[in-house]
Amino acid sequence: MRLSFAFLVFVIFQINARADELPIFDSHLHYSHDAWELVPVEQAIAILRQAGLKRALVSSANDEGQQRLYRAAPDLVIPVLRPYRRRGEIGTWFRDETVVSYLEKKLKENRYAAIGEYHIYGADVDLPVPRRMIELARKNNLFLHSHSDADAIERQFRQWPQARILWAHSGFERPERVAETLRKHGNLWCDLAFRTDFVSNNKIDSAWRAVFLEFPERFMVGTDSYTPERWHYIAEHADWSRKWLADLPRPVAERIAWKNGESLFGSFSQGH
Repeated sequence: MRLSFAFLVFVIFQINARADELPIFDSHLHYSHDAWELVPVEQAIAILRQAGLKRALVSSANDEGQQRLYRAAPDLVIPVLRPYRRRGEIGTWFRDETVVSYLEKKLKENRYAAIGEYHIYGADVDLPVPRRMIELARKNNLFLHSHSDADAIERQFRQWPQARILWAHSGFERPERVAETLRKHGNLWCDLAFRTDFVSNNKIDSAWRAVFLEFPERFMVGTDSYTPERWHYIAEHADWSRKWLADLPRPVAERIAWKNGESLFGSFSQGH
């Protein structure tokens, strides 16, 4: 009888713990060609679900990666179109005119929530290929997921003032610069992927706390599985995110954990 009671208490504890656990909207994942054998589709989807992800923005080089995941779990995976066909194009794509026809072809074949993540800095965003990419995003009403410095963000908004931009890694900028840029652009959101500088021992740095409290609706968490091995880190990253999010007021934590991503991208799964 004692064992049965103890087991019942354990089960109730586990149920309550899961019920209280923050869902996570992961705004920055990749499933590129070099991950497909190491982390097959079924395993990748299992990892996302076991991590407690509500949904995830996933891009890949080439595009087939996230299409495989999306076909397997359309309730969970939201596809994002990268301008890269292989990893080596990160530093060359913005001068490669074939990128435009590639993007046009894929946009005709599949549905996407955004174009990105793409790497672009400073005046390079004003080159013809990035300009055409931004025009395609405008034509198709897509977000831009931009791994950029603050200068390139400003230039993108000059090209398309109504753009909706998700700033990858918050530009790896200081909190003061992030806040300044957010104040200037109401259609700018930030992911926190591959950043740990804003937290120490699960306590948030005071400067970053001020930015999170000023802009609770403008941040999202993200893992950034830029190498295949990082797929095995997704659950650990989600748990780590929940720990530092607990240092914020619960409504703010919920917004950053999943509500912001859901409000921006959740309708994709309903075909809107």
